[in-house]
Amino acid sequence: MSADLFEPFQLDNLTLANRMVMAPMTRNRADKNGVVSPMMVIYYQQRAGAGLVITESTPVSPEGVGYPFTPGIYNDAQAASWLRVSDAVHSAGGHVFVQLQYCGRISHPSLLPNNTTPVGPSALRPAGQAVTYAGMQDFVTPRALETSEIPGIVAQFQRGAEMAKRAGFDGVEVHGGNGYIIDQFLRDGSNHRTDAYGGSVQNRMLLLVEILDAVCEVWPTRRVGVRLTPENSFNSMSDSNPQAHFEYFVEQLSPRGLAYVHVLEGDMMTKVNALDYRSLRSKFSGPYVANNGYNLVRAQATLRRDAADLVAFGIPFLANPDLVRRYRDNLPLNAADPSTFYGGSEAGYTDYPFYHAEETYAGSVLHER
Repeated sequence: MSADLFEPFQLDNLTLANRMVMAPMTRNRADKNGVVSPMMVIYYQQRAGAGLVITESTPVSPEGVGYPFTPGIYNDAQAASWLRVSDAVHSAGGHVFVQLQYCGRISHPSLLPNNTTPVGPSALRPAGQAVTYAGMQDFVTPRALETSEIPGIVAQFQRGAEMAKRAGFDGVEVHGGNGYIIDQFLRDGSNHRTDAYGGSVQNRMLLLVEILDAVCEVWPTRRVGVRLTPENSFNSMSDSNPQAHFEYFVEQLSPRGLAYVHVLEGDMMTKVNALDYRSLRSKFSGPYVANNGYNLVRAQATLRRDAADLVAFGIPFLANPDLVRRYRDNLPLNAADPSTFYGGSEAGYTDYPFYHAEETYAGSVLHER
C-alpha cells in the first residue's frame, strides 16, 4: 500500500510522527571513555523531529571499539550519559533507538584494551587504514575467533541491550553491516571459517541469529531492528553473491517479527547499486527501511510504489536539524560541511541553523540563512 513521507507510522506501540528516519552517523564527539558529551545531547534533540532517530554506531564492549571518540554502551557512566540523550529526544516528542555495534577486524590494537589484536571470523587482513588517536594506521591482520569465544561476543551484545534499556531508549538496532563483526561473518569475502559459523549461508548467519536471540531476551522483538549492507565495500568487504545470500538472510529474519530491517541499498563507496532491492524487500514481511542517497523526491516515489515503509536520511539530517519541516514545506536546505563530519566541536555539529528567523534553541539564537 502506498504511503506518504509525512504520514505517521506505527512501530510496535510507538506512533512515529512521520516516515523519516535519521540514519546512524558516526560523528566522533564523545569523550575518550566513550561517554556522551553535552553537545551530543543537543545534537540529537535538535533532530528529534524525525519519526525515528537511530544513534551513531555504539560499541557494546571495550573490545568492540574501532574509532576514536565514539560513545559506548557497556558501563554505567555511558548508560547515564545516553539517558540524557533519550530524555532530550523524548522531551522534543521524538523516538530513539541505539545502534549496537562491535567493530571486529577493522579496529586497531591502539584502540583496544592492552593493545590486543582485533578479532574477526578469519585471519584475513582488510585493505586500508584504521582511524586512530595517532592518525591513520594500516589495518593489522586480525586474530580469528576461536569457536569457544563466540558466546562471549553474543553476551556483550546482550549486555549492551541491557544497558540500552537503562539508558531509556525506545529500542535497539543490531548493526549487521558496514564491515563490522556481524557483517564479517555474513559475507564470504571475509568469512573463510570451516566450523559451524562458516561455509554455508546458513552457517554464516549463525552469529547474527545468536545475537538476535540474546538481544530479544532483553527487548521485545518488535523493538529490535537489524541493519544490513549487502553491496557495501566499505571496510574492505565483498561477497560472491549478495543478491542470493542477503535474500536468504532477510527471508530468515522475516518470521521473527522484528521492528524493521534497515538496508543500505547499494555501495556507499562506489555509488553502484546492482541488486534488486524490490526483490529483497519482498522477502521480509515486516517494516523495511530504505537507505542510501535518498532525497525528498526519491523517498516519496519509493514510498508511493510500496518499495519501503520508512526512509532513512543521513547527510540531509546532519546539516538540517529541521529537515522534516524543510522537506514538508519545500524550503531550501543547508549545505553540509564535510570537513566537520568527524570529530571537533559544535562547529558543523550543533550550529546548523533552523529555517526560522531568530529561533531560540537550547540557549542559542539561530538566525535565518
